[in-house]
Amino acid sequence: MLKRLFSPVGFRRRIFTIVVGLGLLSLLAVNFIAYRHAGAFGRYAPAGVTTPPPEKLSLGGKINVLVNGVTLPRPENHRTPKDLGLEFETRRFPGARGATVAAWFIPCADARGVVALFHGYGGSKDSLLDLAAQFREWRWATLLVDFHGNGDSSGNDVSVGWHEAEDVAAALSAARSFAGKRPVILYGSSMGAVAVLRAVHALGAKPDALILECPFDRLITTVGRRFSAMNLPEFPLAQLLVFWGGVRQSFDGFQHNPVEYARSVTCPVLLLHGELDPRVSVGEVRSIFDQLAGPKRLEIFPGVGHESYLAVRREDWRRLVVEFVAGISP
Repeated sequence: MLKRLFSPVGFRRRIFTIVVGLGLLSLLAVNFIAYRHAGAFGRYAPAGVTTPPPEKLSLGGKINVLVNGVTLPRPENHRTPKDLGLEFETRRFPGARGATVAAWFIPCADARGVVALFHGYGGSKDSLLDLAAQFREWRWATLLVDFHGNGDSSGNDVSVGWHEAEDVAAALSAARSFAGKRPVILYGSSMGAVAVLRAVHALGAKPDALILECPFDRLITTVGRRFSAMNLPEFPLAQLLVFWGGVRQSFDGFQHNPVEYARSVTCPVLLLHGELDPRVSVGEVRSIFDQLAGPKRLEIFPGVGHESYLAVRREDWRRLVVEFVAGISP
């Protein structure tokens, strides 16, 4: 008995069994962590302190995020157009996944058209107020939209632009009813830009023009970049998070590729990006720009990160946007 137990063959079998067992346990543990992480990333927390950007996390913070995922309390609106002296109407319409989408419509006498504005991940429509004020100055009415799960809209989930595309399509329909025969421009920032591109590609949305800020090229790219910012390996963490995120939010994350959506865009596009954006590289934005099928212009703001271009490059932003909208015919 002891001879068989300590024989070379028996020893190798036991080592093999232990290694396989540890490998299976590790695989289960990594998938469990990715599942939890995907749940936190795709559903807003009812309360808590927002997790800092990945590059600002301490070692303990990185470990906590890796195990438990990010904490992002449900975005709320803390201002209204009245805080900027603008009259507005609250509108609601059906959005994605049975949610009710809330929006502010800021009318304008003799408006040239309507600009529908869409916020980024973790934002809400009050972050769009300064943009709306600028367009109001240029005689454009605006529709400021809370994606489902954000602000005054119902729901609590976020799919980084996939399901939000349905909110964009619904908002475009509402904007058309306000605009009549005048043009409608869709303005999306970050996740909002991604949702706009998907609405055109997958849902047949037909705006008269687009203004897009810093859309990522592929979901797998932007997820990998977040792990890289924490000095963690992109593979297989990014792949697992995209997979489980898609499972939990009912979509295929590996097919969520704005660089492919861009091929369906034939209307005029102004694409804006910050040179030092840590979330989206210049190369990603250029790849999207190259795929756009209609009239297009790309502007890269030197020294600017993932932030409001209106806030940090006000005059440059105003010049570019004024020139662009001047070419959108009624």
